[in-house]
Amino acid sequence: MSQALFDKIESEQFRKDSARFEVGDSVRVHTKVVEGDKERIQIFAGVVIGRRGRGLNSTFTVRRISYGEGVERVFPLHSPRVEKVEVERKGDVRRAKLTYLRKRLGKGATLVKEKESGRAPVSASATAPADQKA
Repeated sequence: MSQALFDKIESEQFRKDSARFEVGDSVRVHTKVVEGDKERIQIFAGVVIGRRGRGLNSTFTVRRISYGEGVERVFPLHSPRVEKVEVERKGDVRRAKLTYLRKRLGKGATLVKEKESGRAPVSASATAPADQKA
């Protein structure tokens, strides 16, 4: 099978509304769960500790602390079972994989520093020279 044909077949399976999130972000993943003949949405909230793969095979790992125990779950990015991915908080990390969070306990395991959206505006009194009287 040629690569061009393979890419065409694969492109039909891609998620149309791809989620924009990165490693370190706190996310809420809405997954479809089938119980008998009923289907419901279950939410898994945590920190994205890694992404891997390319194309349809791409996955991401979410970690959270549940009753004092660390729980990790791997989600396929383009799966029809994943309803949507909400970003609760953007994280500011300098690693591609956050496996070091597995060793941390308490708040250190859940806290990832937030990205700063911008600098605070400088007030007019702070820019005035010190020898002039206002």
